[in-house]
Amino acid sequence: MLGEIIQQTRHKRPLVHCITNYVSANDCANLLLGCGASAIMADDPEEVAEVTAMCNGLVLNMGIPNPRKLEALLIAGKEANRLGHPVVLDPVGVGSSAMRQEAARKLLEQVCFAAIRGNATEIATLVRGTAAHRGVDADEQNDATEANARQLARKTGAMVIVTGDTDLVTDGTTLYRVHNGHPMMRTVTGAGCQLSALVGAYITANAAQPMQAALAAVCAMGVCGEIAHRRLTPMDGNASYRNYILNAICNLTPLALEEGANYETDC
Repeated sequence: MLGEIIQQTRHKRPLVHCITNYVSANDCANLLLGCGASAIMADDPEEVAEVTAMCNGLVLNMGIPNPRKLEALLIAGKEANRLGHPVVLDPVGVGSSAMRQEAARKLLEQVCFAAIRGNATEIATLVRGTAAHRGVDADEQNDATEANARQLARKTGAMVIVTGDTDLVTDGTTLYRVHNGHPMMRTVTGAGCQLSALVGAYITANAAQPMQAALAAVCAMGVCGEIAHRRLTPMDGNASYRNYILNAICNLTPLALEEGANYETDC
């Protein structure tokens, strides 16, 4: 099942408009190329609707916000909805400021999302409407994390993906717990942004199977984190690890994903 998601993505080669975090833009673009998709990145309100119309899918990342970028996110999201293109939201650090919380509120009110990916704190903030914690890297999961994910999915109609020690994927009813990945992935800035881009590519190419596409993306990123870590030598650090993850995404086969994916589900 998951291997078919990779095959379909490489066959369709979707063009994904990715308005992302400036810190991780280059890595997101290379990851999209590696998984078989292509990226275009535009964040000026004057052109985002036109660029969105050229593409097959859209990823909206709230990292490093400013009024111009936030306006662009709304314009692009509405245009993608009008065209029937899937939209992925990454609410980076949504609890860090009132501006980000207000921007997320507007986005959730005015744009229909196919998927929302964040850490436990970001998802809790979206559910509560107020800051649940501080910082973009706070991801402590607790007993409420699964309930928050299900609640946000039911409220928005989106696949909700929560990344952390155990990654979660839910449509509000079915919930998958993914046990792939490696703790060293926390040392790679923008790993979450890269996953959001991968979710965008997989869902765009597999629009009829959004749940399976989201699950495949989460498992693929985790499996590639494991593959990359096995390549490290005593002289390597997080810079090498970052490159090895991108290499692993590029070389990931359907069979390797099927054999390496480690997940469980309940309803």
